Amino acid sequence: MIHRCPWLPTDSRSQAVNQALDSPGREACSHLQLAKCVEGTIGKLIDIGIGPGDAVAIAMPNGPEMAILFLAVSTIACAAPLNPAYREAELAFYLGDMDAKLLICPKDGFETAKSVANSRGMLVAEVELGRDASCASLNIDLPVGKMDTYRSYHANQPGDVALLLHTSGTTAKPKLVGLTRANIEASIRNIIATLDLSPADKGLSILPLFHIHGLMATLCAPLLSGGSVVCTEGFDALRFFRWMDAFRPTWFSAVPSMHQAIVRRAQRNSEIVEQASLRFVRSSSAALAPATLKGLEETFRCPVVEAYGMTEAAHQITSNSLDRQQPGSVGWQKGTQVRVVNDLWESVPPGSAGNIVIRGDNIHAGYINAPAENDKSFRDDWFDTGDQGFLDSQGCLTITGRKKELINRGGEKIAPLEIDAILAQDGRIAEAITFGIPHRSLGEDIAVAVVPAEGQALTADTVKLSLAEVLAAHKVPRTVVFLDVIPKGPTGKIQRLKLAEMLGFANR
Repeated sequence: MIHRCPWLPTDSRSQAVNQALDSPGREACSHLQLAKCVEGTIGKLIDIGIGPGDAVAIAMPNGPEMAILFLAVSTIACAAPLNPAYREAELAFYLGDMDAKLLICPKDGFETAKSVANSRGMLVAEVELGRDASCASLNIDLPVGKMDTYRSYHANQPGDVALLLHTSGTTAKPKLVGLTRANIEASIRNIIATLDLSPADKGLSILPLFHIHGLMATLCAPLLSGGSVVCTEGFDALRFFRWMDAFRPTWFSAVPSMHQAIVRRAQRNSEIVEQASLRFVRSSSAALAPATLKGLEETFRCPVVEAYGMTEAAHQITSNSLDRQQPGSVGWQKGTQVRVVNDLWESVPPGSAGNIVIRGDNIHAGYINAPAENDKSFRDDWFDTGDQGFLDSQGCLTITGRKKELINRGGEKIAPLEIDAILAQDGRIAEAITFGIPHRSLGEDIAVAVVPAEGQALTADTVKLSLAEVLAAHKVPRTVVFLDVIPKGPTGKIQRLKLAEMLGFANR
């Protein structure tokens, strides 16, 4: 029986000729070649007993192999992509929490991951990375023997969990999200419709493929639309413009920290930028500073589409569109219902801030390892995102922060994004992030980490004085830290709730 991947197009007329995957140093493959490789991989997984409900951990670097493995595993089982940089304790937690049956990782290296898997009695499959091979080749060494010889095997049905991912776990144990085939299909449809993706599009994939943003927006959506994906090894500011020149993509999606790095290096690559023919640039996962948005528009001469997404929604929730952008916002509903409510879950008037709740076919059914959280997060099929914001009279959503990120300074609740937004308008500052630090009498106090713009000599007092001109006194940070670069998490996002610890303030 042939198990077709639901994230690949079924139009056989175009499959044989339309390019699907390309990669630096590799031979590109067509959709037909990719589909055959994925189907062959599915057959091998079935042969060793992998089927619906089985969690398969994939610890692979970015590239065609990672793409093929995700497509194959998510068709018949639960794909569980892991950050390949995880250490022993992290691997032990994640593999145990998801009860993984199989670990897939590269043949060379990854000894810690293999050791942890072996200690749990898991099967391990090793992949030979084909540096010079076709993008449609996967040399996988599967373990001998079956886990269960009496099972029936079939492709995931709409209600079957196809993807397992953990939330970031900034304040507590990471929560495990299970996304069904129906959740994923809904999100992919929404992304394709929002961006008007077609077989003529080529996306440059620079995001990690162990993250929902990279998987849904830069892999599955362009493939299902019949277009192509350039699978890079991940973001590299030095190589980004070389890839732009070599592959001539029509779009790419990234997080704000990546966009900032791209804008900073654009002038040094003016000839490549001049020849670029991007249809649009997409941004998601965090707020995009106005200066960065303007820099992207001026650099690439195309729309910059800001979107709002999260793991629990299989990525996209709202988005600006190609012909309608409202800077500073995350756009309009795109297949997902959005409300802003008070603490009683009652809708508030347009322009009033409150809690953002969502409903739709792309929303997960509940955390697998945190039933108590589900009682707090769901009501009448609506899911509380944990984000706060407001809808304007036209239904456009603006995010003002996360409830958990509010700084409680002696009883005064301060939204860090309010301070971030003001600092983002200061041309002397390249990047800034506001965060809470412990305080003996106030409980929490406000701090800000600042990266000065090139050639700017700032002091803590000048930053405080500029903020004091527009903010109430209790909102002005008492602590200003100057950095060359603000620490980022593995997906390129700033982890606001961890900054105090990262910068040595947690134990003061």
